[in-house]
Amino acid sequence: MTNARSLTAAQAVVLYLKSQFSVYDDVEERLIGGMFGIFGHGNVAGMGEALDEYGEGLPFYQAKNEQSMVHAAMGFAKAMNRRATLACTASIGPGSTNMLTGAATATINRVPVLLLPSDIFAHRRPGNVLQQLEHPIEADLSVNDSFRPLSRFFDRISRPEQLLTALPEAMRVLVDPAETGAVTISLPQDVQGEAFPFPARFFEKRRWQIRRMRPNDDEIASAAELIATARRPLIIAGGGVRYAAAQSELVAFCNRFGIPVMETFAGKGVSQNASLLLGGGGTTGTAAAARIGEKADVVIAIGTRLTDFATASRSHFNDDTRFVAINVNAQDAHKLGAAPVVADAKLALLALSDALGNYATADAYRAEVADAISGWWATYHGSITHEQGAPMKQGTIIASVNAAAAKGDVVIAAAGTSPGEIMKAWDNSAGSECFIEFGFSCMGHEIPAGLGVAIARYNQGNVFVVIGDGTYLMAPTELVTAAQEGARMITIVIENGGFQCIRALQAHSTGTDNFGNEFRRRTAASRQPDGDYVDVDYEANARSMGCVTFAASNPQELAEALDKAKTLDGPSVIIAQAEKRGGSPGADLWWEVGVAEVSELERVRAARRRYETGRARQKAMV
Repeated sequence: MTNARSLTAAQAVVLYLKSQFSVYDDVEERLIGGMFGIFGHGNVAGMGEALDEYGEGLPFYQAKNEQSMVHAAMGFAKAMNRRATLACTASIGPGSTNMLTGAATATINRVPVLLLPSDIFAHRRPGNVLQQLEHPIEADLSVNDSFRPLSRFFDRISRPEQLLTALPEAMRVLVDPAETGAVTISLPQDVQGEAFPFPARFFEKRRWQIRRMRPNDDEIASAAELIATARRPLIIAGGGVRYAAAQSELVAFCNRFGIPVMETFAGKGVSQNASLLLGGGGTTGTAAAARIGEKADVVIAIGTRLTDFATASRSHFNDDTRFVAINVNAQDAHKLGAAPVVADAKLALLALSDALGNYATADAYRAEVADAISGWWATYHGSITHEQGAPMKQGTIIASVNAAAAKGDVVIAAAGTSPGEIMKAWDNSAGSECFIEFGFSCMGHEIPAGLGVAIARYNQGNVFVVIGDGTYLMAPTELVTAAQEGARMITIVIENGGFQCIRALQAHSTGTDNFGNEFRRRTAASRQPDGDYVDVDYEANARSMGCVTFAASNPQELAEALDKAKTLDGPSVIIAQAEKRGGSPGADLWWEVGVAEVSELERVRAARRRYETGRARQKAMV
């Protein structure tokens, strides 16, 4: 082959990734901004050698846990508004399967990540090898096949030349706004080191256009016709608004037509400056959003998957509610029998605004919404007032972090009570952003995601990671990586003695005060730990991983700790002492959780009756 370059498969991967760029609204970014990795016998001699020899310009980040490095890549991609991401390399066996949870989190949230799990020998000469799964009827199956349902694209490279088609397809999926997620290229360890004469043009710079899908005129006309009949319209703003950079168009749309807007977890903050901003919506949202939503006649869903939290397990809206759905993903645009607009959120909002002409909601409706909003805030602020000498409430802690956040800062949450508190009450008016992962609600996402954001933003602005003590114990080790990288991230650990969010759900759904959800010592002959709370020295643990630490037992101490942490050049951890149980006012909407249909316990039977009351409010929504 003329004008060819003899390279191993791993070397070809590294050189190819270095020459790929995304283009979005004329802004060019390197599509793969670096590579996270942990080396083992499956990749150290292949991908490790390639990065050593050809990795100049493709920064390598040394992760401490394979799942965490995928979460870090997600944080990086979110900070880059999906215009760029990171690759992740892992050794065969558990090194690769450790990335499965991260793959699921990325795909469900539609955040691009490139996974390069190593695989067993393609040539099979050594026979069955260390960490190989031997399937009795599928000889070509390996543990990496587990990535197939979790990936938006999967390929196993059994010959180096297969990269010529696999890598371009991988890049295409990564930049597709409708289909992006985890992209997996499985690399057998022998193939990583095998050479092939790759065409030189394969490594030339390539620019991948992230397309804005234009709306169809007929779909816009149908959507506008439906909205024009609405007396009580409501907008649900999701992450698609953020990724389309359509925040200003959304706010202009809301304010021009007098339509209130509630936000999803992924969309938190995209509607800032809307005159009728209801805050977070759905099960963990504000009471204002809940009450307005219950009477909505037309719901305009923009860039949202309409999950059960947003719709209160499809019990929120009334039987006559009609839907318009704007989404780049056709499946989402057709949910709930909606009038679909399969298009980019920014372009669709502009077209829909033109089509609606002089439409406007009534002054009485706007006044009702405004009253609901002000009433909610009064109730909420009253509920988080700190009592001298008492442990801090979670809402009080979130309010303190919110007060410390400025323009360019990011707050990250993923599981437990924190995402709900941020959904309800975080104020983005100072210019901060919220990156809440709740599509998969993955504990352990937060700290590595914060690291990814800090890397992407080059430490411009502060990253606030808000987690519970349960999440901290699951995955704190990327704090070491943050110390290595000098990442400016402030982790606030809410210490309340266990998985209190689930304990509260358990109490509501089974009537049990606590079973297996608090960090307690076991007493004699007990079925579960139910004695004194375990005393964990979180400060000492975080210090041992290279972080500056602080402790706070009241709002003043927390505010002082946050001020000091913001002056540091590396990672810090603040341990905030919180009340063990309790919570701020919520939306009072139902959320479906399977409850025992039969039980000899009256408290469980009572929980089942509550469940059936909620289920009776579910709508078919077709």
